[in-house]
Amino acid sequence: MKKLYIDFDGVIYNSIEVSYDMALKQGFKKNDEEFFLFYKNLNWCDVLKKSRQINDSFNCIKKIIDSGKYDVAILTHIVTLEEALEKIKLIRKNINDISIILVPKAVSKTEVVKACDAILIDDYVQNLKEWKAAGGIGVRFDLDMDGKGFPVISKLDKVLEILE
Repeated sequence: MKKLYIDFDGVIYNSIEVSYDMALKQGFKKNDEEFFLFYKNLNWCDVLKKSRQINDSFNCIKKIIDSGKYDVAILTHIVTLEEALEKIKLIRKNINDISIILVPKAVSKTEVVKACDAILIDDYVQNLKEWKAAGGIGVRFDLDMDGKGFPVISKLDKVLEILE
């Protein structure tokens, strides 16, 4: 069974959008050196309370799992232990029986899991480029359906239709 990894921020939950808005309101710019410090001090409980599921993502994940086509896991970057704990609590509240793989932000996802022949659904193109370079299959999650060179979906269960 082929391995399917699903990113969390910007794919399952709009937490990346919420946290960027919080950073910009506090005067940080995306590429500031202090931007990382903002994320180190971010209250992830608050971020996730303000964030929302994207396109019924948890039910879509359950549908993918139930299809029996893929061995599904959530593969997410984290900056702090608090972020990890809050994401785990939220995921477990919605799907109890799924692997959650936490990746320190400074490390590529390809350094933590074997990408070769595995699928990654991610909204961040750089992650997909690294995944592809490591022999994996990248699928871009984008609400505007801009694949930027990758197959693209805007709802997670659509992966069942585009990949065979």
